[in-house]
Amino acid sequence: MKIAIIGGGPSGLFLSILLKERMADVDIDVFEQNAEDATFGFGVVLADTGLSNLRAASPAVVDELARAMRFNHQHSIVSHEHPITMKRPGAGGGAIPRIRLLSILQARARELGVRIAFNHRIDDFAAIDADLIVGADGVNSRLRSAYETEFGTTRRSLTNHFAWYGVEKPFDGPALVFRKHEGGYFVAHYYPYSETMSTFVAECDHETWQDFGMDRMPDDARRALFETVFAPELAGCSLVSNNSVWRQFPVIVNATWHVGNKVLIGDALTSAHFSIGSGTRIAMEDAMALADAIVTHPDDVPAALQQYDVERRPQKAKLISASEASYMWYERIREWMELPSAHEFVFRFMTRTGRVNLERMKQQFPELIAELSTGGVPELTGEKP
Repeated sequence: MKIAIIGGGPSGLFLSILLKERMADVDIDVFEQNAEDATFGFGVVLADTGLSNLRAASPAVVDELARAMRFNHQHSIVSHEHPITMKRPGAGGGAIPRIRLLSILQARARELGVRIAFNHRIDDFAAIDADLIVGADGVNSRLRSAYETEFGTTRRSLTNHFAWYGVEKPFDGPALVFRKHEGGYFVAHYYPYSETMSTFVAECDHETWQDFGMDRMPDDARRALFETVFAPELAGCSLVSNNSVWRQFPVIVNATWHVGNKVLIGDALTSAHFSIGSGTRIAMEDAMALADAIVTHPDDVPAALQQYDVERRPQKAKLISASEASYMWYERIREWMELPSAHEFVFRFMTRTGRVNLERMKQQFPELIAELSTGGVPELTGEKP
């Protein structure tokens, strides 16, 4: 089988590795439009559950990723200027520099005989000589865009505005800070991913964006505004830009996952909101499901794609449902930040996706429940919420 993978990100590279580890004679080309040493963004988070799932598919490469990660076993949520810290369930999660993640996957793919072409932008997908063409080229997928009608693509944008920055400071651990400042509603999500750097996601609601005139500000002024709002956390450090474009999150869904010999995975298929911290893991698990299907049907592309759709769609629907619940919660952030206490705010945050209810919180976060019980949360005091 000859396979062309469009996109040299984590999902495309992981797919190539999984296939070559199990089908040595499969012929794979990966086409990446960016340069080999180019990466946009800073650190990538992989939670403990996600790592376990990925390790089961390729122990050697995931163990190498884990060795390069910076692990954190607790995180903090700050609202009403009151920090509440909780320990993560299980072994905890970690973060890795995105460029290091890609270099590990690139090296393993090449070791297995995968050909990777950088600075290679494809405009005519019909001219590709391959039995299967995989769109692993992210939220702005060119393969998907070329066949939007056939894939049944729908898209819309959320109202909040955000940008990804870095900070030359390794914070003690991941944190979410929700802060009201001069009538505006601001959010910062930061986490360390190396000995010297952290990722810093800056966000505000649309009303704040307009009230502060951020639509008319140059990027330097927007960055300076967030440095002012979150000065207590940054402690004199500046935000570092790396293609840190301010935008509104695109919600992309495709009714059809495969068209002819073309198939989508990762954000090219369905965008997962960054607030659930699982986008990379979801994309790599798509690659796992597609690899399993191809290995099961090595001489029958239609059958492989049908299996991928049937087996992966229900699993992914749960994850995307959690993503939707999370981003809709953030769309109402102004309302939540007006709750009377930090304790009630944290409870609403923890239960926002529906995947964590009170019973699960009691099992996984007993110390957090004990603290929230002192804060007048209606569900914990027996009062009607």
